[in-house]
Amino acid sequence: MYLCLMILVTGGTGLLGAHLLLELTRHGHHVKALRREGSGLHVMESVFATANDHASLQSMIEWVEGDILDVESLIMAMADVEQVYHCAALVSFAAEDKKRLMQINVEGTANMVNAALITGIRHFVYVSSIATLGSSINGEPVSEGAPWDTLPKGSVYGLSKHAAEREVWRAMAEGLQAVIINPSVILGPGDWSKGSSELFTAVWNGLKYTTTGVNGYVDVRDVARAMVGLANARVVNERFVVNGANVSYKDLFEAIAQGLGKPAPKKIASPVAGELAWRLFAVLSLFTGKKPLITKETARAAQKRYSYSSQSLIQQIGFTFTPFRETISYVSNRFLIENHQ
Repeated sequence: MYLCLMILVTGGTGLLGAHLLLELTRHGHHVKALRREGSGLHVMESVFATANDHASLQSMIEWVEGDILDVESLIMAMADVEQVYHCAALVSFAAEDKKRLMQINVEGTANMVNAALITGIRHFVYVSSIATLGSSINGEPVSEGAPWDTLPKGSVYGLSKHAAEREVWRAMAEGLQAVIINPSVILGPGDWSKGSSELFTAVWNGLKYTTTGVNGYVDVRDVARAMVGLANARVVNERFVVNGANVSYKDLFEAIAQGLGKPAPKKIASPVAGELAWRLFAVLSLFTGKKPLITKETARAAQKRYSYSSQSLIQQIGFTFTPFRETISYVSNRFLIENHQ
């Protein structure tokens, strides 16, 4: 059952936020969506193009100009709003982005929950990350209870999202009715030049190498459904891992290659090769001015075997996930439609 509430969404121009807007409007909600001045809508428009009635659905969105670093604009945006979904964030594993990560992810989230407290928001959903979770104990899949690993091996991105989570927990202690989700690697049709969507571009362009690592993956549509499901169930003061499947990089790239009709990468990149690669890209970035394609954190993470459990989410709201192969087929088809037809 979907409740008719006045809703505010941040990050609506990105992969997850755009799919959340589609999920909400499909169920009759008129939604406010916060956007920064000059931010593009091409990802959102591509996502809504998958719906037959996309024009009427887009008309249910009221775009509000504002910035999560501007508290005053947030208070204005939350006027008459009952429910908030905070998806906006900076995702980067580059060390030079530490200042911006802390500003956008931590300060921005603090501003969001403070504005929610001031305006009396009834329910707040915060999108965190599996990067805030601790390590596996005795080889078991990581769940919500895994203690935060304070060792310096964590990424700057993970540190920023952990600090942002603490702001949400602080606001809960001050009376905010909120819930946190920790999605794994989100797969979906977005900006094909960055994030997880770029994996499809890489395979299309002839990716040669894979690794022996394993990671968790989840369909972007499932993340949007989980957020709305938790909000409608009025779950508060908890966090939930949102992970559809634990898959090796080898199986991931083979599935993508099959979906795109391309050959799968056959060569296995060793840890030594990964160490050389991130250093090479770091040097190249000095000359090109572009962010390195491979960072120290991403190179090392690709060699590790991570697994996650969403049993708590399944038990809490009876959630079911889209099968992994079905997700890959969906995203592959969107890639071909948007780029090669």
